Amino acid sequence: MIYTITFSVFFLIVINFLLLKFSCNKTKINKKKNARSIVLETKVTSIPVSQELAPTGS
Repeated sequence: MIYTITFSVFFLIVINFLLLKFSCNKTKINKKKNARSIVLETKVTSIPVSQELAPTGS
């Protein structure tokens, strides 16, 4: 009985590893690097803020 369970579990593990090894979900690795670099120019704009203080009432 224990040999049957052990053999069944071992067989399922072997099948699992075989399916993992020969699966069709292979991704392509792109080894070609882009020669030109992308430069983003950012412009900072500032809005002038008045320096007047609000009345506090005291």
